[in-house]
Amino acid sequence: MTVIQCSAAVQSPPLPHHPKSPSNAVSATTLVSSSSSSSSSSSSSSPKTSRRAALSLSLFSTAFPTLVFSSSAASSSKSAALEFSELPNSGGVKVLDLRFGSGDVPRDGDQVAVHYYGRLAAKQGWRFDSTYDHKDENGEPIPFVFFLGSGKVISGIEAAVRSMKVGGIRRVVIPPSQGYQSTSQEPIPPNYFDRQRLFTTIFNPTRLANGEGSTLGTLIFDIELVSLRHQ
Repeated sequence: MTVIQCSAAVQSPPLPHHPKSPSNAVSATTLVSSSSSSSSSSSSSSPKTSRRAALSLSLFSTAFPTLVFSSSAASSSKSAALEFSELPNSGGVKVLDLRFGSGDVPRDGDQVAVHYYGRLAAKQGWRFDSTYDHKDENGEPIPFVFFLGSGKVISGIEAAVRSMKVGGIRRVVIPPSQGYQSTSQEPIPPNYFDRQRLFTTIFNPTRLANGEGSTLGTLIFDIELVSLRHQ
């Protein structure tokens, strides 16, 4: 078993405003699996606010957990660690379901809407983007909408969403080969400085020349499949 440990000195993000709470969310100290380094958030008495807070705490009560990558399907202690599984034919994308959905499963061509937190492993789990920060005129978070299979979104997200059900929440570890291959691939952080920091890290020519390409672009996304529209 190959073990890679990442430090967790990242502050917890603010509570996201979200209407649902997972029924089977994982504990704060989540362990992540991967095959190798090459595949590398004000209180209110309303029920709606309480549910939003519950979702946030379940996903991010710690800033970013220590990552333990393992390709073994068997767990010697299931109570001690939560195993990620690799999606078939995904190029090394690994997922852990935080909440199982009960709705439809999307297929290529469908319009899907997701909420996500995006983090960069090479920056100690730095959060470079979140749909919960994208607000409409009423202050509600705007989901990210795309057509599944269009090729405009990074492959790792498409692979993860393709096998989800509406209402599900999934943590996804995306190796560089299935992450950003260019600065035009979505989702693109709307904040200029976050965008620059993300891409100058992933596409750093000096570090790439030094053979660090297998680790620079590893991404961690927490994704909720909010809705879909069959085409």
